Amino acid sequence: MAQKYKTIGLIGKPNHDGASATIETLHTYLLKNKYDVIVEQAVANSMSLHSMKTGTLTEIGEAADVAIVVGGDGYMLGAARVLACFDIGVIGVNRGNLGFLTDLSPQDLLEPLSEILAGNSRSEQRFIVEAEVYRHGRLKSSNSAVNEAVLHAGKVASMIEFEVYIDGSFMFSQRSDGLIISTPTGSTAYSMSAGGPILTPNLNALSLVPMFPHTLTSRPIVVDGDSEIKLVLANDNHENLQVSCDGHVILAVMPGDEVIIKKSPYTIRLIHPLDHNYFNVLRNKLSWGNKLY
Repeated sequence: MAQKYKTIGLIGKPNHDGASATIETLHTYLLKNKYDVIVEQAVANSMSLHSMKTGTLTEIGEAADVAIVVGGDGYMLGAARVLACFDIGVIGVNRGNLGFLTDLSPQDLLEPLSEILAGNSRSEQRFIVEAEVYRHGRLKSSNSAVNEAVLHAGKVASMIEFEVYIDGSFMFSQRSDGLIISTPTGSTAYSMSAGGPILTPNLNALSLVPMFPHTLTSRPIVVDGDSEIKLVLANDNHENLQVSCDGHVILAVMPGDEVIIKKSPYTIRLIHPLDHNYFNVLRNKLSWGNKLY
């Protein structure tokens, strides 16, 4: 087999029977085909593979040419936020539900994977965003998001007040449950559930989707992907405010704080089979109708 890659990282959801079985299959297959394999430490601790080289996500990012992530989109998001700092391709094997980011099926895995590893594949860059919280002009916390950064209250159905600025220009003020700032990758995730638009992955755009705004005229809006979005929290908000990055990383926000959301200098490189088509993914995952003739 012609080898485009030499070192491959295996990343999977720990203590998940399906993910563990797929990791074992991949580990055996890759070693048999003379690849160097690094298994992510967290999943390795929950398995009993022989001749296993292990490493952290960061070590995989530094050493591997490509990473195979086994799990659902949520686990892929967590791995992608770390791996974005490295020039490494990511292949997704779906062990979750929808699987917008994880192309390969565990039931039909090795043949399409062998084609990808031989270089018969297509890749795409997806940009991510950085969310930064400033208090009295000082940076208090920050993190990255592949799908979305969401400003919201710490408890359900609690309205907050804030202003939105785009590249320094005032856009609107709002009383709502919060605001979703979504990348094209995240437009089929939480943003879509809130009535936001689906953005094709190649767009350089961000969508702002209000969450239950206290007005009938507030609607989602799409802005240039290079825009700097600033959210200014009103001083009379309650103190339990948050910015969630991909629903996993929580940044605490106080009344009067400023939240800056902008494109990160890093991107994630997704590797797909040659027959991958984004609109096929949408039809399959969202149960859209097929062609009539």
